[in-house]
Amino acid sequence: MRIAPQTSIWKRIKRRAVDLDAWIASSAYESGRDWRAFWTHYNNVMNAFRFRGARRMVLDLASEATTLGLAGAFVLLSLAIPAFHETNVDWRRTQDFAVTFLDRYGRDVGRRGIRHDDSVRLEDYPDHLIKAALATEDRRFFSHWGIDPIGTIRAIVVNSRADSVVQGGSTITQQLAKNLFLSNERSLDRKIREAFLALWLEFQLGKDEILKLYLDRAYMGGGNFGVSAAADFYFGKSVKDLTLAESAMLAGLFKAPSRFAPHINLPTARARAHDVLSNLVNAGFLGEGQVDIARRNPATPIDRGRDVTPDYYLDWAFEEVKKMASQGLFGDERLLVVKTPLDIDIQQRAETAVEDILRQHGETYNVRQAGVVTMDPDGAVRAIVGGRDYGQSQFNRAASALRQPGSAFKPFVYATTLSHLPYRPDSVVRDARICLGNWCPSNYNRSFAGSMSMTAALARSINTIPVRFSVELGSGNAREGRARIIETTQRMGVRTPLTDSSSMPIGASELTVLDMAAGYAVFANGGSRVEPYVAVEVWSPSGEQIYSRRRNHRPEQALAFSVTADMNLMLAQVPISGTGRRAALDGVVSAGKTGTTNAYRDAWYVGYTGNLVTAVWYGNDNYEPTARMTGGSLPAMTFKEIMDFAHRDLEIAALPGLSDDGRTLVASADRTGEDETFQTPGGPNVLSRRSFEVIGGINRLFEVAERPRSRFLSPQQPTTSLRDRRADNIGRGFEAVSGRIGRP
Repeated sequence: MRIAPQTSIWKRIKRRAVDLDAWIASSAYESGRDWRAFWTHYNNVMNAFRFRGARRMVLDLASEATTLGLAGAFVLLSLAIPAFHETNVDWRRTQDFAVTFLDRYGRDVGRRGIRHDDSVRLEDYPDHLIKAALATEDRRFFSHWGIDPIGTIRAIVVNSRADSVVQGGSTITQQLAKNLFLSNERSLDRKIREAFLALWLEFQLGKDEILKLYLDRAYMGGGNFGVSAAADFYFGKSVKDLTLAESAMLAGLFKAPSRFAPHINLPTARARAHDVLSNLVNAGFLGEGQVDIARRNPATPIDRGRDVTPDYYLDWAFEEVKKMASQGLFGDERLLVVKTPLDIDIQQRAETAVEDILRQHGETYNVRQAGVVTMDPDGAVRAIVGGRDYGQSQFNRAASALRQPGSAFKPFVYATTLSHLPYRPDSVVRDARICLGNWCPSNYNRSFAGSMSMTAALARSINTIPVRFSVELGSGNAREGRARIIETTQRMGVRTPLTDSSSMPIGASELTVLDMAAGYAVFANGGSRVEPYVAVEVWSPSGEQIYSRRRNHRPEQALAFSVTADMNLMLAQVPISGTGRRAALDGVVSAGKTGTTNAYRDAWYVGYTGNLVTAVWYGNDNYEPTARMTGGSLPAMTFKEIMDFAHRDLEIAALPGLSDDGRTLVASADRTGEDETFQTPGGPNVLSRRSFEVIGGINRLFEVAERPRSRFLSPQQPTTSLRDRRADNIGRGFEAVSGRIGRP
């Protein structure tokens, strides 16, 4: 039998390769045939859905709109979700944070926050008040579902024609959603959340409930929330008894309560009320004849011309109290009575000084705004002026505006230098060219003065010296030197973070007026850190004391007493022979520093005595340059006007380290004050200013009798104690009070 020869492995591989190639070719051919058949069938089916011309355009637009609408809805919903977290709590039963503020003598000076008032039912409100609110704010309130596109478009058209806000664009439900859950931030994000919350409220509440909540919680100016409180504040009557003219005036407050408040600007309030009356007619709610009498006899509010309403101060104070509450200092208490360091007399004089000086010199210097803070050396804020007119702008330029202090920052550099380097006020320093990289600071007169004392350099506001100090503080490394300056400044009580730059030592880093006052107060009190404060004592509505500044505060030393003594010696020369001559006080030794920034955008004077500290800033909100205004002009003049008044009838306390050789300096002349005794709600009896300071004077007489007279303390002589000579130190059972605080 013959055996077949064995096929070689290479022949078998070739055969398999040929078979695979044939299979691939066959499969590709068959797949192509099947795909052509499918494509032909698909085209036959889709031909039935093909449109041309106008029908195709409509279909394309609808498709795109659907896609964009779904995407937009997803984005809007994602933005709105965080707002609904606010609705998790029982917001209808939770009492809002509300504070009644007293001044340093225990007198009621204002309120902030919302107190719920359900004592008046909606059906008891005058019909013309409800109609006035609806005609002006939301005519279609009872027909829409929280959002009213038609009403918004109508309001835009009407307001554009009138060139003013005649009708509101948001519905009442949207405004209530903002009042209940959101802030006053002007942003698209907030408007989106407001719209979704308005829809949520419409599903949760009836129309009458929404309207009642709106009328009870809307801010009506003068620290009042709700029409019931506003009726009592402006007209001294119950909301049930309001006339048509009075209702129209109140309805005009919903959109801009501070601008249209009748106790601030009565002509503007009456013009706004006239618009409301016209809205009532245009909406068909009342006839022309019904509103004619109200037009001819406009509402007349209670005369509050003598009332001092420190709105800037109270706005800042309310924010400070809320911060304290967030730290758990008041427990779960939501209704508070807070005694503040506010001095109404100084507050009023500061406001008057700013207004008078801007009226007389504002146009000449091309300056429109100012900010002022006056405080005790321990940080108790006596007065705050946050702008020229609170009715026109509620932005607090004293507490919130960040502005470059210019040369007014240099005392912080000098204090750091005295703390770390072997310098004294009479040490010789050299004003000469110095450069950090490509930056070379120059002086105001564009020249260099050569050698001079450290005191003369500060009084003349030489720019090169602080920059040279920053290099020496860092042992040749300017950045490390500036780090030391920043650390010292923050240790002294300046809250705003400082921006490190080569020009920081000459005041390039922005600070607030409150920051500057707090920093200089350290020089006035002998070196203790200053935290501006607003709450001296806090009570619950039942009269229980739940906080005391004296009990809860422990002072910290920020600078050595010898450093503050040296600083006081140098800064006292500024109003005598330096750039602040216009700030020199009559019969009172003071110290301070001027500040002027590039292009004359900001002008400062920050000064102090042993009794008080005052910081003054002038400038424009839009950073427009002034007409060559310096810190030695309007700011120094304002400082003198305020501080001369504030020191009347006070025993003058010497600056730490500077002595009057044992004599007591008392400024003469009276300041008007009341001699009545006031009772604080739930608190102890309080005294008028005159009685308060008489007791303080008696207490100081005993202090003087117990202590030996001191000779002049030269900067070289060490000292072991700081004599507290503040004029408002008072007897046992009472406490001298003070206060604290942030760009347009």
